[in-house]
Amino acid sequence: MLRNKNLVPLSHQHQHALALCVRIERASPIADSDLSAWQTEIVELGRTEITAHFSAEEQEVFPAARAYSALRPLIEELLAEHRVLRTRFAKAEEQIMSSSDVSAFARELSAHIRKEERQLFEQMQALMGGEQLDAIGQRLSEALKDEERACAVVSAKTKLRPAKGRKA
Repeated sequence: MLRNKNLVPLSHQHQHALALCVRIERASPIADSDLSAWQTEIVELGRTEITAHFSAEEQEVFPAARAYSALRPLIEELLAEHRVLRTRFAKAEEQIMSSSDVSAFARELSAHIRKEERQLFEQMQALMGGEQLDAIGQRLSEALKDEERACAVVSAKTKLRPAKGRKA
């Protein structure tokens, strides 16, 4: 289903986060000498997009979705995943993640994003009318207006490399 224009800002942020997840997956297992660089990049994503993103979802999207009983269990799952992911971001900030922690983070974040895109957003679009989605879109615009729009600078240690077996 084509993404409703009012949810597109969240989908764009999802794309940025998924790009990091793909790079982590391709680099795994992460060498100990590269852990700090990866954790720094995770922290930067959290600071520039995820903090505001989670807040906007929790304050604007999830309450609107909760009005539909079919979406309530999904919202509870997503909120629980936000808590787990916040813990992962905090570990990255403390620079205490192991290689397996970084890989687990990427898997968890990727699965969470896909659940929002494929389940939550699809069901919201099926259940909600245009006016309700427009109202959510206006509130999201306000909630994300101060979001930092910084281009992520990829370090040499976290730069995407060709997948194994592929030429550069």
